[in-house]
Amino acid sequence: MTGPRLTRSVTDRKLAGVCGGLAEWLDLDPTLVRIAYVVLSVLCAAFPGLLLYIILAIVIPGG
Repeated sequence: MTGPRLTRSVTDRKLAGVCGGLAEWLDLDPTLVRIAYVVLSVLCAAFPGLLLYIILAIVIPGG
């Protein structure tokens, strides 16, 4: 089973294209993914949002 490949977005990127790529991969609105990411980052001490974003920007290949 092969599904769509997770890559950083080229067309819908604000910083590194991580949230845009996740939105394309999950077939969601990129704004909703960004809002959810920020809310999770602010509300959860166990979710180090900035560090995870940097790691994802390095690990996820560019589209």
